[in-house]
Amino acid sequence: MLKKKILSKAPNNITIRDTIMLIFKQLFKYYLYMISIFFVGRFLLFIIYFDKFKDSDTAYWMTFIYGLRMDTIVTSMLLVIPMLFLTLSPKKMVNFVNKFIKYYFLILLAFLIYIENATFPFIAQYDMRPNYLFVEYLEYPKEVFSMIIADYKIAIFISLSMIATFIYFYLTRFKNDDILKIFEIPYKKRVLLFIPLLLILFIGVRSSFAHRPANNSDAMFSSNRMVNEMTKNSIYSIGYAIYINKKHGSKKLLHQYGKMNPKEALLRVKQRLNIKSNNEDSILSRLEKTHFKTQTPKNLVIFLQESLGYQFVESVGGEDGITPNLNQLSKEAILFKNLYSNGTRSIRGIAGTVAGNFSIPGKGVLKRNKSQNDFFTIASLLKPFGYTTRFIYGGESRFDNMKGWFYGNGFDKVIDKEEFKNPEFVGTWGACDGDLVKKANEEFKKLDNENQKFAAVMFSTSNHTPFDFPDGKIKLIDGLEKRDVKNAVKYADYTIGEFIKLAKKENYYKNTIFVIVADHNVRVYGDDMVPVDMFQIPALILGGDIKPLEYNKISTQPDVLATALDLMGIDLKYPIMGHSIFSDKKQELALMQFHDFYALRIKDKVAVLRPNKEPLTFLYKNKHLKKIEHDKELEKDTLAFIITLDYLYNKKLYK
Repeated sequence: MLKKKILSKAPNNITIRDTIMLIFKQLFKYYLYMISIFFVGRFLLFIIYFDKFKDSDTAYWMTFIYGLRMDTIVTSMLLVIPMLFLTLSPKKMVNFVNKFIKYYFLILLAFLIYIENATFPFIAQYDMRPNYLFVEYLEYPKEVFSMIIADYKIAIFISLSMIATFIYFYLTRFKNDDILKIFEIPYKKRVLLFIPLLLILFIGVRSSFAHRPANNSDAMFSSNRMVNEMTKNSIYSIGYAIYINKKHGSKKLLHQYGKMNPKEALLRVKQRLNIKSNNEDSILSRLEKTHFKTQTPKNLVIFLQESLGYQFVESVGGEDGITPNLNQLSKEAILFKNLYSNGTRSIRGIAGTVAGNFSIPGKGVLKRNKSQNDFFTIASLLKPFGYTTRFIYGGESRFDNMKGWFYGNGFDKVIDKEEFKNPEFVGTWGACDGDLVKKANEEFKKLDNENQKFAAVMFSTSNHTPFDFPDGKIKLIDGLEKRDVKNAVKYADYTIGEFIKLAKKENYYKNTIFVIVADHNVRVYGDDMVPVDMFQIPALILGGDIKPLEYNKISTQPDVLATALDLMGIDLKYPIMGHSIFSDKKQELALMQFHDFYALRIKDKVAVLRPNKEPLTFLYKNKHLKKIEHDKELEKDTLAFIITLDYLYNKKLYK
């Protein structure tokens, strides 16, 4: 009855101007609602992270102007569907449209509130707005939701409270008068507005009259990275990342960085890496003769440490008292004091330490179709020499497709959580590192007793948020909660010490090369465009007859792998993107991927490539980047690495 009364009171002589105002008012109202949510989120980020940019020379207040542009792109997209219903729906659909718009914006605004709330812990963890990683982790709900519940209880409570409050006020105060009035307007007049309104929203979505529409790169107006991150819009950042990653390996992805002929790119990469190879089937493959020839080749064990940054390890310049075992072991090992990780994800670290491969654009090789078989790994390399291979992990190896990738590329056996019988402690990510080292030691003893040569990769779990590990194993650091990252690192260090103690009691120790290396730093953050210092990680190589050595030159995870293989005492042919530190071919070079940025460091000069932006060159000094004049050749070589990595993957030439 109410609807009929309202409709009957509506005038029949509504002009085009009245029609425009009614529909525009309805759409603009929701535009303001969405913009307000984005503004509040950006303003709070501005306050929280103000100390990160207050002393910079950037015009940081412009984040709200450029941010409004990014927000308008999103809101214009989201207003297209309501506009279609308001202009093109016949009058008989008034009740349906009324309910649709009511619940469309109820769900939409609640979702936007959730995303803005989720942005705060995501930035706290990754120092970036939510991106493709935000969605990618949803493939593993068990592990991820357990971590979220354990680590972000307060954030979840605040977010749910805000959403519940919004839903209550929205449902109790929602009025439908304007929508009912709009449908009293003659249908022809409403249809006439479709094209003008669509054009307005199209301009809003495009937000540019230039050749290319605006995108995430337009938010990067400052040399201060945190200002750029605030300027972005989280919904757009997630959506844009999904769009780009769905096209990984395509020209769309690569053209964000620039264009280069693959032949030129390969030549540049070979020159930078100092690799001479004429193999057409495996372009980087070459014969590397060992510097430690022996009649009895050694076993290889790579103990990959989750999120172990250099800042926790005194022997490589970090804090004292957190890693006593690593510090002690470094005195009897080859210690890499200036080592840099491939990227910020475990799959990048695995590719670097197991395959000697730098970070490929888009998804990592562990999760991409063309690298599920015939992709080089230490397993395929050593199988012809009679080695059996293992991947040992306390968690579920389906995570990040580790199981499929290891099995598909030559590993004989994957031992994961299911095979850990009666573990001492199981955390969010699986059996603790203490259980891992015991299981690995038993496996290696068994293989040694069978006179079987072996190569194995062990992957830890305990030093990963929410940092849960068994009680009573370490003395907790004074003044910190048990589940602090430093205590988790101290426990990881304890298990490293326990593993080497167990191994030294066994016969296999004297004939095995042990590599202890991190996959990436615990949290890569900082004010620089690429926080180079937070890519630094520790690594050491030890074994029965290894002589202690401190290696101070720039090195990478592929260099660590090449060095370990050299120490095994076999002449090997491989495509590893690095060299043994005992080779005169070794270069001072590191390629680092920071989300969708790439940084190529040659000694103390760093070139940075960003999507749809001109390359930049920096001097790395006192752990910070200082912008200098363009080094065109270095910038071209950075692009060459990106092109080459993609080319080798797509043509299946990394084998």
